[in-house]
Amino acid sequence: MLRVSYASAAAPGRANEDYVLAGPSWVVVLDGATPAPGVEPGCRHGVPWLVRALAAALAPGMDGGEPLPEVLSAAIAATVKAHDGACDLGNPNSPSATVALARRRGDLLEYLVLCDSAVVLWRRDGRVTVVRDDRLDRLPGGRPYSLELVASLRNRPGGFWVASTCPEAAGQALAGAVPVAGLRGAALFTDGVTRLADWYGRTWESLAAGAAEPENLLAEVREQERARGVPHGKPHDDATAVWMSFPPW
Repeated sequence: MLRVSYASAAAPGRANEDYVLAGPSWVVVLDGATPAPGVEPGCRHGVPWLVRALAAALAPGMDGGEPLPEVLSAAIAATVKAHDGACDLGNPNSPSATVALARRRGDLLEYLVLCDSAVVLWRRDGRVTVVRDDRLDRLPGGRPYSLELVASLRNRPGGFWVASTCPEAAGQALAGAVPVAGLRGAALFTDGVTRLADWYGRTWESLAAGAAEPENLLAEVREQERARGVPHGKPHDDATAVWMSFPPW
């Protein structure tokens, strides 16, 4: 048995490009990358279409038994086909999304992270394990990155990997499995929520403990953004927090 609760909020004044989909034993969390002003993505569909199409393509595989990297690779390939030849998929600025997946299979919780969303495993002894792909934070030269640098290193060795037009990116994801018996639960966060740990002093332990009431985390993010500002990037971002628990815990 799996119990899931989540909250998701758009950046003020914008459409929400995060997306959550859940099944009987799994959760998918996607964070679409908002294109920079003036950048031509070569795609007529846009980011909201991409996250919806990718989530729909992921669902059949999440219900099956294939390893999560293979599930994601097949879903990216199916989404590429769904463009139906109408887009320039060779454009390095094609719409993209980060991915966080979690699936219970028997006595194990399987997980996958691609790019800067996070899966946080909260163990029964109070410890947390943070699964996070930090390659986007380690590009040459440090932040702020130029648009040209990001485009040249997206889905490239030595750069960073996202779900876009390259099914091989799935093989670069961080994936693993842990026994369910040792978990209180698991949280999945987009980077709009992990700001609380990265910038505003929250511990990962407190984020995991607060994830059971995800709407409170989102309210706290907005309060901190308004009160303290941001060191780089957008003043507000789409924010999604998901909590998975495994009754009877």
